[in-house]
Amino acid sequence: MRGGGHLLADYRGLAVTGFTEFVSKVPALNAAKRRLVTAAKTARPHVLVVIDYFGFNVRLARDFKALGIPVVYYISPQIWAWRPGRIKTIRTIADRVLVIFPFEEAIYRKADVPVEFVGHPLIDLVHTSVSRGEFLRRLGLHSDRPTVALLPGSRTGELRRILPTLVEAARRIRSQVPGAQFVIARATNLDDQLFEPARGMHGLHVVEGETDTVIAASDLVLTASGTATVQTALHDKPMVVVYRVSPLEYRIGRPFVHLDTFAMVNLIAGERLVPELIQDAFTPEAVAQEAVSFLTDPQRVERIRQGLAGVRRKLGGPGASRRAAEAILKIAERSCEPS
Repeated sequence: MRGGGHLLADYRGLAVTGFTEFVSKVPALNAAKRRLVTAAKTARPHVLVVIDYFGFNVRLARDFKALGIPVVYYISPQIWAWRPGRIKTIRTIADRVLVIFPFEEAIYRKADVPVEFVGHPLIDLVHTSVSRGEFLRRLGLHSDRPTVALLPGSRTGELRRILPTLVEAARRIRSQVPGAQFVIARATNLDDQLFEPARGMHGLHVVEGETDTVIAASDLVLTASGTATVQTALHDKPMVVVYRVSPLEYRIGRPFVHLDTFAMVNLIAGERLVPELIQDAFTPEAVAQEAVSFLTDPQRVERIRQGLAGVRRKLGGPGASRRAAEAILKIAERSCEPS
């Protein structure tokens, strides 16, 4: 029993990045889908809520729709980034789409998909466990020295491709900014071996399960592209966004990507507000160059913070999860009404 419900399949271990990783998980994903559909035939839920993960969820949603169960798609796939044709599929399976970014609502409305912008749930979840000073003292660090946070991602593949380059960048930053100190925000449920590159650098601290506190205590964040960029923006911190997939994934996927910017915070801002270093551009030298610029140029930092204020205003304000729950309950109540 978890959170008032019965856990039928655990998503941990099934999260993937890219097509090649997805293929290896297909048997486990199919088994999970069968368990969920079998349970639905008995329990007859009033609504199915699917979250992101198009490849799995669209197949699950089709089976539930065949059972007459309405579907709410919460945190929709990034159709605005690649494979926009997926919106046609979503229109056939979703009774309502709940989006967390303001620009998504117009895209779905144009395609005649029932949609509602509910805001970003991170606004209510961002919090720190202790003050900056207390946190840094706990690590034996100094509050008067430049502090750089490293957010290398939360998936195994991400860590392997991103963390070694960030660690090498940290070495270069330290050589140019004496006294700079570094903290890695480690996501939970990751293998210790993934952080082996960090053990080779003296004074590079790894902190697990306190990402918000790590960000809040930093002067600059070096972060993998994704939700962490929004999280960093909510803490009003300048950032350098990085990302790398396997060369094969990049060659296969790049022709389908229709954006010239990847970072979520830049998409929300409507401009390239913070620097992005993607794939071959993601090198230790390039990361260090951007980082040193931020750490030595207060005026640049202030310009970024002014832009981040605009990003925060666009995210919908507090109460996103409540608004999402209310929208889901409306669909569930409607399915209870006599036909």
